[in-house]
Amino acid sequence: MATEWPDGFMWGTGASSTQCEGAAPASDWWDWERSGHAPLSGDGNGFGTRFREDFALLSALGLDHHRLSIEWARLEPESGVHDPAAVAHYREVLSAAHEAGISPWVSLHHFTLPRWFADAGGFLVASNRTDAWTRHVEFMVDTFGDLAAGWQPINETNYYSQAAYGGHGWPPGHNDAAERAEVDVAIQLANAEAAVRLRQTGAPVSSIFGLSAFVPQDDDPASAAAADALHAHLWAPGLGLFRDGVLRVPGRAPIERSDLAGSFDMIGFSYYSNIGFRAGRPRLHPPDAERSPLGYGISADGLGTVLDRLHAEVPDTPILVAEYGIGTDDDELRTRYLERGLEVVAERLAEGMDIRGLFHWTAVDNYEWLHGFDVAFGIVDRARKVKPSAAVLQRAALGRA
Repeated sequence: MATEWPDGFMWGTGASSTQCEGAAPASDWWDWERSGHAPLSGDGNGFGTRFREDFALLSALGLDHHRLSIEWARLEPESGVHDPAAVAHYREVLSAAHEAGISPWVSLHHFTLPRWFADAGGFLVASNRTDAWTRHVEFMVDTFGDLAAGWQPINETNYYSQAAYGGHGWPPGHNDAAERAEVDVAIQLANAEAAVRLRQTGAPVSSIFGLSAFVPQDDDPASAAAADALHAHLWAPGLGLFRDGVLRVPGRAPIERSDLAGSFDMIGFSYYSNIGFRAGRPRLHPPDAERSPLGYGISADGLGTVLDRLHAEVPDTPILVAEYGIGTDDDELRTRYLERGLEVVAERLAEGMDIRGLFHWTAVDNYEWLHGFDVAFGIVDRARKVKPSAAVLQRAALGRA
C-alpha cells in the first residue's frame, strides 16, 4: 500500500559549494588542498555552470526543495570587499531554482571559510563572530533574502569544531581540546544568532545538527559513560541552547542566552550512522552492520533511534531530516537504504511525530572532502545520469509510494 505522506511534506536534496563548485580561491580549503592535506576539488561536480540542468533533473524527480551553500569566500574574498560577479552568480543560481520550481534553502557556512577570516583566527576569536560574521549575516539577508525560500545557517555546528580543532585533519589542522571547546561555544552562538536574524526575513529557518545515537553494547559502566560523554559534546550544546536558552559546552561555564531559546522554526539534522560502545571503546553499530567506505556502520533503522531521541529532547518542535544518504558505488544498497529510511520516517509520522521533510544527501555525486571523488553519495552521477535509486524518492515525492 502506498504511504500517505502529509500535505506539504518537503522532498529535497542538499549540497555544498565547495563540494559541487570546487574550492573558492580565497578560501582556507583552497590552501588546504594545495598544501597537500586534501585532494584537489577542481570544479566539484560542475554545478557552478550546470545548475540549470541539475535543477531540471531534480524538478522531474519531484524533489522540489534544494539546500545549497553560498560560499562566503567567493562573496567576500577580502575583508569588507564583496565581489559583484559572485553576487550576480549566486542570484542567478537562486533565480534558476525558482524558475525550475525548486525552493532554494541557503546555508551561510558549510565547513569552509574565507582565508582572511581564518587567518584572523576564525571562530577562535570572539570579535570575529560578533563583527565579521554578523556583518556577513546581514549581507546575506540584504543580498539574497528576496530569493531564499528557507535558511539552514551553519552546517553541522557540532562536527565543525572536532573536524578542525579535534585532530580530524581539516583546516587549520589543530588538535587542542581548549580550542575545540572555544570554537564549540562560538559556532553554536553564531548559528543561533544567525537564525534569529534570518527568521526576520519571513522564510523558515532550520538547524543542521549532525546527530548519531551513542549506544552501549554491553553492561560495562565505561560504555555508558563514553556514550554519555559524546552526547554531551555533540547533542547537548546546540539542543540545550535552543530548548533552554543555555549553552553548555563540556569544560566551559554555562552561558545564559535566553534570547536564543527557540531560535529555529524546526530542528533539522543530518544522519549517517550510530556508534556503539563495548568496554568503553567505540565499535561498529549495529555490530553486524555493513561498513561504509567512510568507516561507519550502515543502518537505516538507526535513523529511527535518532528521531526518537530527538523527539524526546525537543518534543514540541517540528523536525526536518536535513541530510539522509549513503556513500557507496552499490546503487542497489542505496535503494534499500532509501526504502527503509522512508519506512522509518513514515512509521514516526504515523505515531504523531511532526516531521516536515527529508532532504537527500546529495543530488549529484560530488567532492567528498578528504576522500576526493572516491565516495559517491548522489542519486545522479557526475555525467548527469539518473541512478535507479532516485526512483525511490521520485515515487514518494510524486505521491506514488
